[in-house]
Amino acid sequence: MKRKLRKAPELKSEDKVALFWAKHNSTDFVNWSDAKKGLFPNLRPSTRPIPLRLPVSTIDRVKVIAHKKDVPYQSLVKLYIAEGIEREITSHSGRR
Repeated sequence: MKRKLRKAPELKSEDKVALFWAKHNSTDFVNWSDAKKGLFPNLRPSTRPIPLRLPVSTIDRVKVIAHKKDVPYQSLVKLYIAEGIEREITSHSGRR
């Protein structure tokens, strides 16, 4: 026999939604066996500004490369950081 699901209330603020779900089990409201994986192709990861001191010569070199690639230099710096992290993770995978 299929269990009857409850209807979740429509709440006006994120705080009230968070409080509601902290006190309730979602299985009373959702049949998770019917769930499908969601795709969010346009979702950007959260970002946080950080102070980062780099030598002026390094910034100038990155700006030249970014100009040649026709991309913002800060985006190129983020890409270089992400690639460096990925390379570090890959080179240490399997090592303990």
